Amino acid sequence: MLKLANGRTLYYGKGDVYNYRTYAAPLAVKPIPESPYSGDANVIFAHNITFSVSGEELLTSFTEGDNSRVVATDSMKNFILRETAGYEGSTTEGLLFYISEKFLAKYAHMEAIELSARRIPFLPLEVRGENGFVPSGLVYRRSHNDHASAAMSLVRTDAGCEIRSLECSLSDLQLIKVSGSSFYGFVRDEYTTLPDSYDRPLFIFLDIHWRYADVNDALDATRGNYVAAEQIRDLAHHVFHEKNSPSIQSLIYQIGRRILSRFPQLAEVRFESNNRTWEAVVEPKSGTEPGVFTEPRPPFGFQGFTMTRDDLAAGEA
Repeated sequence: MLKLANGRTLYYGKGDVYNYRTYAAPLAVKPIPESPYSGDANVIFAHNITFSVSGEELLTSFTEGDNSRVVATDSMKNFILRETAGYEGSTTEGLLFYISEKFLAKYAHMEAIELSARRIPFLPLEVRGENGFVPSGLVYRRSHNDHASAAMSLVRTDAGCEIRSLECSLSDLQLIKVSGSSFYGFVRDEYTTLPDSYDRPLFIFLDIHWRYADVNDALDATRGNYVAAEQIRDLAHHVFHEKNSPSIQSLIYQIGRRILSRFPQLAEVRFESNNRTWEAVVEPKSGTEPGVFTEPRPPFGFQGFTMTRDDLAAGEA
């Protein structure tokens, strides 16, 4: 949240700036064992951007109705859309910094910017070629599944602008494991009605956030240390598949350890998870026998957890 030097909160901005850039610079990333993802052609480089600004000179627009220093939010929207055409990089984070740096250079009375971008994924469709099916390169399918995003805050400095915070994310990941998860051994008292479960289908909603030790690794993929949300996603898939987890808490801890192990350029990983495990109607006799389930009744459980490189001290990820 943007604040003035005296601690007062002051900001305004524009949300839902849908920004569909075509033919951005291709992205290439180092491979990891858990993922086939090696990059993106970035033929469609699309985002939903939220952009807000702050500055002492904007105070009178609130207190006196003086708009003489106000850059209209419609102008902000146009600035974002037009300046995106000049971005020569390949990452969401780099685009956010590029737009912010340009904006602060244009409007000298603005002191700080806070912005975020939700990547809008488009997946390439395959068409029949001479030797089988190949990516079209022209036709893409809009995906409403998990997506990457980034949130950044910047302040004006004598040198131009400085990133105060950057958090990258994979959001809306929804995973079901039909067997190989359990939950038992928890506190039992007069309030407990939940039975022990030694093998349950586990359905989770999961958001994963990460921070770099050096933010420049996120801004410029050519440095070779960019972490793609697609690799984070595939890594989470693998850990969920491999581990027989006694709880969601244990599962996200193991995912976090693997992420920090695979990506030494990251300083921190943070999780927000929901337990959306189905309610059994017909219990399966064993893990591979047929069962029938339905949506769980609210309320739902949730978990939050932050990990740093100190969590790698014990054992192998």
